[in-house]
Amino acid sequence: MNIQMVDLHSPYMEIKHEIDSAIQEVLDTTAFIRGPGVGAFEAELAAYLGGNEVLGVANGTDALQIALMALGIAPGDEVISPSFTFVATAEAVGLLGAIPVFADILPNTFTIDPKQVEALISPKTKAIVPVHLFGQCADMTEICRISDKYGIPVIEDNAQAIGSTWNGVPAGTIGDIGTLSFFPSKNLGCYGDGGAIVSRRTDLLNQSRLISNHGSSKKYHNEIIGVNSRLDTIQAAILRVKLQHLDAYIRARVAAADRYDALFEGQQGVITPFRHPNGTHVFHQYTLRVSGNNGERRDALQAHLASKDIPSFVYYPVPLHLLPIYKNHPGSCRFGSLPETLKAANEVLSLPMHTHLSKAEQEYIAASCIEFLN
Repeated sequence: MNIQMVDLHSPYMEIKHEIDSAIQEVLDTTAFIRGPGVGAFEAELAAYLGGNEVLGVANGTDALQIALMALGIAPGDEVISPSFTFVATAEAVGLLGAIPVFADILPNTFTIDPKQVEALISPKTKAIVPVHLFGQCADMTEICRISDKYGIPVIEDNAQAIGSTWNGVPAGTIGDIGTLSFFPSKNLGCYGDGGAIVSRRTDLLNQSRLISNHGSSKKYHNEIIGVNSRLDTIQAAILRVKLQHLDAYIRARVAAADRYDALFEGQQGVITPFRHPNGTHVFHQYTLRVSGNNGERRDALQAHLASKDIPSFVYYPVPLHLLPIYKNHPGSCRFGSLPETLKAANEVLSLPMHTHLSKAEQEYIAASCIEFLN
């Protein structure tokens, strides 16, 4: 049994003709940068996300940086984000000379704790960046309440939850601006790097468009300092095809998560993923909590699975505020030790999750976990 953590080959083979044809069309036209397929993808993704405007960029990290720049984030400004996330969330803040201020997370969803967000607000706070983690939204009801109360804009880091919703509204379109990653392993992934910015605010999309093109709306007439960040036409062509299948991919992931839930039902020693009743979960990851001995039990389970040729992964073993680049950073420890973040880092373990995970594979994975836990 060849179990894969992520299977990129099987989905490609299913739509190989569509993908190959789309790529060949770009090759035939040689419109590799800003070809017509880019605008078409932006329009189609905008429609999928409820009509919000979309700008394709080179990757998800660029999307975050450009979104921050569009909001005017400057050196010394503070940006509140969770510590339990990939480094790009805070890295984009640091690239602008701003200060990432780390909040703790909620224990059930692993997403940012709104109460801590509000407690961390200072006169220097210029943005809040909730991360929609593992496939479901942060509590956007409370985040938006805080945003409205203090007049602080919200950037949704939606790299992991495209297709999910909060109270029926697509993730990434609830705050002032949202960012997406199309890294190949994402639920909507291209065959290289890619990202996008989404917003209901035309002013922010126009500013983002200007920034992403060297600060220029007309060639050789640069208006502001910008960057070079473009979604290339081949990646846009691939994404146009895969966007048509995204809902089917999500259904397959949810079905796999349902099977895992049933297989682990009643099992002591693990907690299966919580699904918030106000939102939908698209299961970019299927992440268990394995408690005990400050991570030793989780690590032992991971080793046990590896001995049975079952891959697994820990997202994220080192919280951002404990990384060497942030350990002594002025925003790292303002709210203490972030206990829920530390606990999650010691307990989370993501099992294989993809659209072609078979029932037999899941039964073997779950049985191997239960064998260790018992």
